[in-house]
Amino acid sequence: MSALKTGLVGAGVFGGYHAGKIAGSENTEFVGVFDPDQARAAALAETHGVRSFAAQDALFDSCDAILVACPATYHEAVVRAALNANCHVMVEKPLALTGYAADQLATMADEHDLVLQVGHQERFVLEAMGLFDIAETPTRIEAWRMGPPAPDGRAGDVSVIWDLMTHDLDMVGKLMGPAVRVEATGRSAHTAHIDEATAQLSFAVGSAEITASRCHNERDRRMVLTYPSGTIAINFLTREIENTTPFEVRGDVSDLMPDPLGAADEAFFASALGARACAIPGREAALAVHMAEQAELSALHTIGA
Repeated sequence: MSALKTGLVGAGVFGGYHAGKIAGSENTEFVGVFDPDQARAAALAETHGVRSFAAQDALFDSCDAILVACPATYHEAVVRAALNANCHVMVEKPLALTGYAADQLATMADEHDLVLQVGHQERFVLEAMGLFDIAETPTRIEAWRMGPPAPDGRAGDVSVIWDLMTHDLDMVGKLMGPAVRVEATGRSAHTAHIDEATAQLSFAVGSAEITASRCHNERDRRMVLTYPSGTIAINFLTREIENTTPFEVRGDVSDLMPDPLGAADEAFFASALGARACAIPGREAALAVHMAEQAELSALHTIGA
């Protein structure tokens, strides 16, 4: 293929971001947009001079690859339909809302020799920082991802565990492997779902504690990683690092990774064209789904839901 015929499902805020990446890539031909809100789809399609599709299946039939940026509750169904239409797929996190479904989708992609990449693009940041090059496995990770409610109500269809915590669950899983036990507490504040949660994870060796909130009074984005040889404390907002390990870690990677979303999309385009391996395959991203599902069920239990 000289250019990847690429379509977009979802014309919301993140759909708009991805549309710009598709339109600006030298590796793609932007085919069009589908969204059940036809007026919104038409507006985004007009911005980029592409077609607004009235039917999702018609978009799939016209494409080699689909980028899925619709609400999380629809991810599983849209990804399944796109894979069945023989399209490569990149889907925003989470891949699905159950571990069983995530495993099924990953297996489908592998069996059909299709790329299924999940939008955990913060992996690109951690890689640029050097955290994936450290020769030791963390024995303890603590992470905080907190902020005020989204003004547009974005992601209000799912809990903060699926909305925000899933980022850190993916990174912890990448660094420490699968959890053997996940317990969580949570509370609702401004939606019908859990808006603040803390998860305790146990691993074969080590543990993690992750806190996520979309009802905090200010933004807080930090991670502390404890290794046998020392500790690395990262403030992702100020890009400050305290490092007592012998390993080199960079706090400011804006020169290496100025656009993580763009890097993730370009990696997807390249893998769909056969130029590289998938950066964040569905079978890896399913691990975060399994941990999020356990955290969700545990947190709901603590509030009697």
